[in-house]
Amino acid sequence: MRKINKVCVYAASSPYVDEKYFAATESLANSLVDNNVTVVYGGGAVGLMGHLADTVVAREGRIIGIMPNFMKKVELNHKAVTEFIFVGDMHERKKRFLEEVNGVIALPGGCGTFEELLEVITLKRLGLFMEPIIIYNINGYYDPLIQMLEKSIEEKFLKPKHRMMWTVLNEGDDVMEALQNAPEWTEELVNLKGYANLENKKRP
Repeated sequence: MRKINKVCVYAASSPYVDEKYFAATESLANSLVDNNVTVVYGGGAVGLMGHLADTVVAREGRIIGIMPNFMKKVELNHKAVTEFIFVGDMHERKKRFLEEVNGVIALPGGCGTFEELLEVITLKRLGLFMEPIIIYNINGYYDPLIQMLEKSIEEKFLKPKHRMMWTVLNEGDDVMEALQNAPEWTEELVNLKGYANLENKKRP
């Protein structure tokens, strides 16, 4: 069973989403604190990001915020988060998110969360990130994205083995169990060398 000490959580900054998303975020935060998991997140004080941090701080868990300096005015850095890393830009932020973490959890979110999630899946595809990726599909929010990923496999843009790169977690499922028991992603599965053999292959 995989040891989970530190995870990155991608989440929305919008404060206007339905209460069920806040409730699920709180449940996730409590589970991580109960299991002594350090949380790394985007540093925001509002929306699901803010509620995640509020819950972890209230429970005296450990949470680390990472945010570019320019975003202090856009997303409001959380004042109660005592461990904060301010960086130069979004690229550095996303890189720091993944340093020394044992997994990534994507809560529902907007375009920023979509970008972060798809980037980490791409990094895993290339063998640059090898840890579990959990798509937390609260209220079926990620159903269209999951369908798109399945279509990419069906249409041969991805291979069936690439389903192993992510785990879909439904509401109420055990996040720790999902992280600990996610399929192993190995260098053999990355296997980019296979594409070199197709260099001279002609389309029918």
